[in-house]
Amino acid sequence: MRYFKLVLSLILTIGIFYGLNSKFDPLPPLGKFLAPNQGIWQNDKTYDGMADELSIPGLKAPVTVHYDDHLIPHVFAQNDEDLYRTQGFITAQHRLWQMEFQTHAAAGRLSEVVGAAAIDYDRTQRRKGMIYGAEKAVETMRKDPIMLAQLEAYRDGINMYINSLNSASYPVEYKLLDYAPEPWTIEKTALLLMYMTDMLAGRDSDLEYTNFIAKFGKERFDFLFPDFFDVNDPIIPKERDWSDWEVNTPEVPDGDFPLDQLDEIMAKPHPDNGSNNWAVGPEKSYSGNPILANDPHLQLNLPSIWYAMQLATPEKNTFGVTLPGAMGIVIGFNQDISWGVTNATRDVKDWYKITFKDDAKDEYWHDNQWKATTKRIEEIKIKGEKPFYDTVVYTHHGPVSYDETFMGNGNKGVGYAMKWAGHLGGNNQKTLIELNAAKNYEDYKAAIVHFAAPAQNFIFSSREGDIALWVQGQLPNKWKGQGKFLMDGSNPAHDWQGFIPQEHNAHVLNPERGFVSSANQHPVDVSYPYYIFNDGYEMYRNRVINDFFRSKEKFDIQDFKDLHNNNYNLKAAELLPTMIASLRGQNLSKQESDLLDEVANWDYYNDIDKLGPTIWEIWWNKLRYSVWDEIRNEEAPMDAPFQYQTIYLLKNHPEDPAMDIQETPEVETATDLFLKSFKATASSIADLSASGESISWGDYKATYAGHLLQALPAFSRFDLPIGGNSGIVNATSQNHGPSWRMIVEMTDPPTAYGVYPGGQSGNPGSKYYDDLVDIWAAGEYLSIKFMQNAQDNSGIQFSQTLTPLQ
Repeated sequence: MRYFKLVLSLILTIGIFYGLNSKFDPLPPLGKFLAPNQGIWQNDKTYDGMADELSIPGLKAPVTVHYDDHLIPHVFAQNDEDLYRTQGFITAQHRLWQMEFQTHAAAGRLSEVVGAAAIDYDRTQRRKGMIYGAEKAVETMRKDPIMLAQLEAYRDGINMYINSLNSASYPVEYKLLDYAPEPWTIEKTALLLMYMTDMLAGRDSDLEYTNFIAKFGKERFDFLFPDFFDVNDPIIPKERDWSDWEVNTPEVPDGDFPLDQLDEIMAKPHPDNGSNNWAVGPEKSYSGNPILANDPHLQLNLPSIWYAMQLATPEKNTFGVTLPGAMGIVIGFNQDISWGVTNATRDVKDWYKITFKDDAKDEYWHDNQWKATTKRIEEIKIKGEKPFYDTVVYTHHGPVSYDETFMGNGNKGVGYAMKWAGHLGGNNQKTLIELNAAKNYEDYKAAIVHFAAPAQNFIFSSREGDIALWVQGQLPNKWKGQGKFLMDGSNPAHDWQGFIPQEHNAHVLNPERGFVSSANQHPVDVSYPYYIFNDGYEMYRNRVINDFFRSKEKFDIQDFKDLHNNNYNLKAAELLPTMIASLRGQNLSKQESDLLDEVANWDYYNDIDKLGPTIWEIWWNKLRYSVWDEIRNEEAPMDAPFQYQTIYLLKNHPEDPAMDIQETPEVETATDLFLKSFKATASSIADLSASGESISWGDYKATYAGHLLQALPAFSRFDLPIGGNSGIVNATSQNHGPSWRMIVEMTDPPTAYGVYPGGQSGNPGSKYYDDLVDIWAAGEYLSIKFMQNAQDNSGIQFSQTLTPLQ
């Protein structure tokens, strides 16, 4: 029994867990938690407690579910409502705690589960308008009767499973935290999708940039944060011609921007949230069939963010990964098409300074008149304590996230409101459902129209031979510079003036070069007629990928696998020779000279057994830390310039004022910083070696997949042997990286490969909890079993029949 191996570690961990993780306050009743009749032992079940045959209320016809040797369900239903009812039931059967915990996190309800330590987090979620955005999405979904019926069926399937449980059979995390699941709702599905929207479209730097300008001035800002990098290899090929479009863009308004400094700013999503995708058309494919790949880069968690499924009816047959809590396949393929997504990293969140009439905040000044606010009284329930009440004021811009009652920002007459595409109320769920059934390029185009936020680069291939990529989202049509900085909430010219027409979102079909790709880089070159601010997020993976597809005429499946696992460090290759050259002839110790020779002989691949990547990573981080000490030392939060711009300065402006270290009397140049940071690197590596720690890249990086509760070593996986790093095509850093790797060749039927760092079961006592982790770390794949009918059950380990309840 696996729990005999885990429970000792778990018991020893519980004290550490509650001592170090302040978010989780009262201990669970340990007697109840360990009791043989209802505690953790009850969670060790063969096939996770699944029965061979079940009667399900609401089913119209029998449903067959086959499980393969990795517990992936292959669901065959006779109609869509039965399909999604079954999807809800099965997903809850394996991932109930995860899907509910994530919706609690989205809604700002963690205090109900873990106590008062989560109040600030919950207040932040409420002041982002997470529940408000989910409500807007539900309003849109309810206008579609077919969609509504499917959502209700999915909800009912989840609740059927919840209703079958008792305290003894709750997932282990409920026992650990001593609470119970609650009924699922359509609103929870919308919250789950809002959680992903916030994760992928929640990044903005308006307030940090405003702080920067207030301190250093606009001229310095424009130099360090240019609008465009010429070296960028955009998502849409540069030869794309937009000249036949009739384009209207707003004029830049007169007037100044407010330069208020905010001393504390909400936490942002993980800075490395992104992805790769690419596809080759028939002319570049070894077989003449299009081939598509995708690997979204997200936090590496257990249970995994993804759950693999096949969902089939007589009208469609789809395989891919789902988000537990939402209907349909998110990234995958069917008989006729395949699709994937990467984050478009577009600026769809802006901030406005609001002036209130008085302390009551019932009115605010806009367009030369006082306008009425609305208010939401947010009740935050707290485990073991009385509720906390927070009043969030809303303007036409959106929620006033910062005021004197929250984070100490502003005064009684001032607030800062958020305008965010996440509040627009799109129907992302409909996009997923329609993609699942799409048969060609026109169906794909029609499906993505409903997708509002987060903006995504939807890649596509079809059995007909088409490949395409569309940057899709409801994107504001901004005047040049709009949204870079805090804006004047009283000036109607600073409001969003409309949206880019959907047909003018950047896109390409069957480009002449024979491939499409995206890696979160700038989407277009300077010829695109709408304003897009350079977010500088990605400047390296995209160039490696595009150069790879320009390197030869034909590509096969192994090429795609090799590219997924490509560890080439282009950033190091572009700066390290300059760094090394500056140290030649300097007064170095024997240990320092040996280290310099080691990194000088490195081939720029971040493979696990090499020392070069470790030396580079430590050296680069210390160097960048020294360059931007004037920003780091400021109390008001500011963003440092993009890494590409930092390297540009070091190579081309070695005497820029940024090179001077504030704490020293000397005036340093880039050469001085190269030497100082290298000596500090050598000292750090000597300390690591003296302590007995390995400095090979795999050991130093120490990739892990942690349980969602953060401090449960017994439920996590550590020291995974995988190379790469942030900014590399294999974008695996310590706790972040490719969360699902998929390759699909559009044969008839499609041939596909996939893997993710986790397992299908959310139960840590199941052998299916983490059985894919080692396969993923080794750069290997499952050959996906894409069943053509319910009778095609070769290689199936277990089957269920779900029948209507009579």
